Amino acid sequence: MLPWLNLISDQDAIKVIPCELPILPLRNTVIFPSAVTPIVVGIPRSVKLIEEAVEGNRLIGLVAMQDPTIEEPGPGQVYEIGSVGFIHKVIKGSDENLQVIIQGIERFRIQEWIQEKPYLKAQIELAPEQVEESVEVEALRRSLLDLAHRLVSLTPQLPDEIMEFITRLENPRYLIYLIAANLRIEVAEAQEILTLDNVADKMRKLISILTREVEVLELGQKIQSEAQSEIEKAQREYFLREQLKAIKKELGEADETALEVQEYRQKIAESGMPEEAEKEALRELGRLEKMPPQAAEYSVIKTYLDWLTELPWQTLTEDNLDIAHARKVLDEDHYDLTEIKDRILEFLAVRKLRLERGIDEEETVEEEEGGDLSLVHRDAQATVLCFVGPPGTGKTSLGRSVARALGRKFTRMSLGGVRDEAEIRGHRRTYIGALPGRIIQAIKRVGTRNPVFMLDEVDKIGADWRGDPSSALLEVLDPQQNCSFRDHYLDVDFDLSQVMFICTANLLEPIPPPLRDRMEILTLDGYTEYEKIKIAQGYLIPRQIRTNGLRPDEIVFEEAALRAIIRDHTRESGVRNLEREIGRVCRKVATQVAAGEIEGPLTITPEKVREFLGKPKYFFEAALRTARPGVATGLAVTPAGGEVLFVEAAQMPGKEQLTLTGQLGDVMQESARIALSYVRAKAGELGISPNFFEGKDIHLHVPAGATPKDGPSAGVAMVTALVSLLTGRSARADVGMTGEITLQGQVLPIGGTKQKVLAAHRAGLKTVVLPQRNEADLDDVPEDVREEMTFVLAETIDQVLEAGLEEASDLELAEAA
Repeated sequence: MLPWLNLISDQDAIKVIPCELPILPLRNTVIFPSAVTPIVVGIPRSVKLIEEAVEGNRLIGLVAMQDPTIEEPGPGQVYEIGSVGFIHKVIKGSDENLQVIIQGIERFRIQEWIQEKPYLKAQIELAPEQVEESVEVEALRRSLLDLAHRLVSLTPQLPDEIMEFITRLENPRYLIYLIAANLRIEVAEAQEILTLDNVADKMRKLISILTREVEVLELGQKIQSEAQSEIEKAQREYFLREQLKAIKKELGEADETALEVQEYRQKIAESGMPEEAEKEALRELGRLEKMPPQAAEYSVIKTYLDWLTELPWQTLTEDNLDIAHARKVLDEDHYDLTEIKDRILEFLAVRKLRLERGIDEEETVEEEEGGDLSLVHRDAQATVLCFVGPPGTGKTSLGRSVARALGRKFTRMSLGGVRDEAEIRGHRRTYIGALPGRIIQAIKRVGTRNPVFMLDEVDKIGADWRGDPSSALLEVLDPQQNCSFRDHYLDVDFDLSQVMFICTANLLEPIPPPLRDRMEILTLDGYTEYEKIKIAQGYLIPRQIRTNGLRPDEIVFEEAALRAIIRDHTRESGVRNLEREIGRVCRKVATQVAAGEIEGPLTITPEKVREFLGKPKYFFEAALRTARPGVATGLAVTPAGGEVLFVEAAQMPGKEQLTLTGQLGDVMQESARIALSYVRAKAGELGISPNFFEGKDIHLHVPAGATPKDGPSAGVAMVTALVSLLTGRSARADVGMTGEITLQGQVLPIGGTKQKVLAAHRAGLKTVVLPQRNEADLDDVPEDVREEMTFVLAETIDQVLEAGLEEASDLELAEAA
């Protein structure tokens, strides 16, 4: 420090500082008294200020800007308290900027602005702080010194000598300014330190800032130390492993990783995988070879290589092309189902002819991918079958029979409730615990590339935020695409074109149309009573006799007993409950045989059925339900097959409103409104009072109330129920009806004719009213059912009413009787 400056800073020579000074605004900088700071001056008015100050007494006022974005701040835009500065040296730069080395002398406060041009100038008043000698000030000084020492030790860029210099400072004012000048703090905090008049307050503020800065530095040092220790640990483990390898090599011991790599290399060569998969497997094997066994990804790569090498890339089972053998197997396992059996035999016949006549089993197709032509092999006879029918009709067991007839292996995957696309395509390997999808898992499990693959309950697939599995199945079930199925986990193509996919469903409608388009639909509509008896005699009874430990000569079922079980204890399209009831009878007999209560064969008669199974669960209720006017018997199709439903109508005083109950869907509610509108429009022709709806409410109910229902086919039953109610004519007890109606009274065709007719036959109905345009569908109904029933083909609702309602004369005779 220059001697002149010593005179200036001395209290006796404080008068050397004039009361008017040019003011230099500082951007993002606060200069404290006694601090030497280099600054750069480039604004023209500031350059002029420095040049004139250098020619004079070299004293200027230094204040910080309140807003550093202002180019030339004026009065009110700078802080009012600053430091008197002495210019030590000025160096002119090449870009006309001035490099100024300046030292703070004393704190001042601006009293009045006296000049704005060509630069700021103000009247000032020196404002030195009050230094009190007290125990509190000494305690604060020591705390400040301790924090400063910790800060210096945590900051490598600060020399250790600065701590020795700070320790020798006795004046707490200079101590504060020296530490603050070398500390990275915000302008607002620095200005606050400069503004405080009391030294003790300045020290408290600085201690708070220093404490925060020391905590940040200590935390940073801790993080750096932990990171460094991790690096050192990894390096140490690497060197130890290298030493261990060298030791094993000297001892002649084999390296475990090298053995595994060699084993995988051999598996890859023997697996017969295509070029793309082999290239990916070798790439991952190369990564495994360079990786220590303790690495987290080591086991992940091993699992991936296990999946790649264990898949049946080239393993195929040879098809049994003996048509007679296939027919025998299918007939052994299932009764009837002629259409499906014929389709399987057609598949075998075509395959046999192609082989015998030298036609290649696979076709080669050129595909353009990214501008290049690539050869793709596809199974020219690839097929996807879909069995649609009610529960218990043998869809799943039929898939096993198809596999047995073809001599292929069988695997099954249930899709009911599946909502995650990854169940089909797998998870990407970036996820922890990732695995291939269930398609690839099943192929690996079955061990062959051409199994019979059954996708069960394909109509019950869900969808949510995790994706749509039915969309993922589009690629799996498309013969034009599944030759290059890419699982997310494997990330290489796998050929599924030689897999025979068989899907099963209870209903066709829930299956998305794009997925349905890829499948050949084969319908199983349910069995007649005659067919159920034959199935029970040929399949169910022998199986239940074996299951329950009986011998064939210990129990004999009469045909009448089977008919009693079918009519009184089951009401289904399939035979699942029938087999369950037969099993109950067999268990009762097994109990008696085990107890020694019977000897010789026991013949099961209808009386024994009543004894073993209890009272009938089902009975013919159509006669009871339709005994009163206002009830009609309709026919419907449900996931469980065809069903009989009753439409009930009631009239009561009200406000001309139509009430609908029974969980009816939108389409069914519209059918009810159409039925009421038709009856109102044709009231005169139907023998109904034209004002029957005035001051009345109509209520239509379709039991059971807990079961949702929808569809247009109940329209004719609703019209019949309303006309029956309003004319007082009961519906015929042995007549069931189905068909959609229009406002003009036409009867439109419906679906599920065969299932509805079988349901009517099971319920004991003798006559079924069908739309005229459904006449061709009667060819699908078994001949024995057609012979037992009468069919009325209606084009208009008048024909339906004629067949479905009792005549007035008949009604009178019945009442007289």
